[in-house]
Amino acid sequence: MSSKLLFIHFLVTYMVLNEFFLMSISYTTNTYCPSGYPEEGVAIEKENIDKMQFAVNLEFLEAEYFLWASYGFGLDVVAPNLPMSGPPPIGARKANLDQLTNNIIKEFANQEVGHLRSLNSTVGVFPRPLLDLSAKNFAKIFDDAFGHKLVPPFDPYRDSLSYMLSCYVIPYVGLVGYVGTNPNINGYETKRLLAGLLGVESGQDAVIRMYLYERATELVSPYQYTVADFTSRISGLRNKLGNCGIKDEGIYIQ
Repeated sequence: MSSKLLFIHFLVTYMVLNEFFLMSISYTTNTYCPSGYPEEGVAIEKENIDKMQFAVNLEFLEAEYFLWASYGFGLDVVAPNLPMSGPPPIGARKANLDQLTNNIIKEFANQEVGHLRSLNSTVGVFPRPLLDLSAKNFAKIFDDAFGHKLVPPFDPYRDSLSYMLSCYVIPYVGLVGYVGTNPNINGYETKRLLAGLLGVESGQDAVIRMYLYERATELVSPYQYTVADFTSRISGLRNKLGNCGIKDEGIYIQ
């Protein structure tokens, strides 16, 4: 080996070893990680607790719905401390999902468990309310959206597409609720919690919309309506219930 190549080899070796040395020093000496909270102000205002705890109802619903559909069991298995002896959900079951959709819903489920843990450690949670996640309740929502009874009744557990259409109803409610709550809370720790929850709910909604957008022209078996038709009807129902004009549109924007 020439002296030039030997020098380059030595230099590279020295740089790599030096980098490892600096990294080890950093990890051993910089053990304090700042919280990011301001030094002054109120972390959690008493008046904020009820506003944030209202969201616990939806977080329980999302966690159970996603867990049962993807794993075939719920919070009583995954995080038995969180339900606080509240009654198990009615009608929840494993959905007939393909691998891709099942993986997506598993991710959603784990996020919702994290949401409940974050709420519990910040503002506290209450015992899980009784949730009826039966297919018949989702069928009623879709009947209301279309203005007539679908035949056969809509079943979210039937297949992947049906389940994702049912999910189109859920995270949107959470993100709108958090957006509405944000101006009415002041505690910096509560606001940080809300921002984290809102970000994930928005991300879930984006994943669902993209999933459905890619299938917009497909007919939803066994009906003669496309995916785009379903989203348009659900968005129309949300606008009707919101009673504040057009706030939401289906995957095809008019």
